[in-house]
Amino acid sequence: MRTSAFPAAAAAGLLALALGACATGRIPDEQKLEIHRAHAGEPVPSFQFFGSLNGWTPLGDSAVAVWTRPGEAYLLELTGRCQDLEFAQAISLTSTQSRVHARFDKVMVLGTGSIQVPCHIATIRPLDVKAVREAERQVRDGEAPAAQPAEGGSGT
Repeated sequence: MRTSAFPAAAAAGLLALALGACATGRIPDEQKLEIHRAHAGEPVPSFQFFGSLNGWTPLGDSAVAVWTRPGEAYLLELTGRCQDLEFAQAISLTSTQSRVHARFDKVMVLGTGSIQVPCHIATIRPLDVKAVREAERQVRDGEAPAAQPAEGGSGT
């Protein structure tokens, strides 16, 4: 009987650990998108881009945050659903003369094994990176509502 009790106890312990991990770290995409929108500035026509991203975060299937430098990021809202964006291993951006333009350039999803369908950029909004990070921390710690904008506006 001991052999059957041990696996059941071990399974229960693993389940508790897994549920605890789920409850403490992950912010749902909808909530992340709300946070990013709350801390985004007014739309801009384009941004400077030298061919590589410092980082990126999918925000559902129709928006993505891209970091061009550690302290510089943009919210790209797409014209519609971007196939496999949430599961992509990497993305790339099209650009013209080292600039990414709204309504002209595209997000390309890489590494999913599916056919690459370009995702057209509808709007570009600069992000207040510090405010986004703080709002996400507060949500993870249970301290604040998701889309509480920073004092004095969204700023960049």
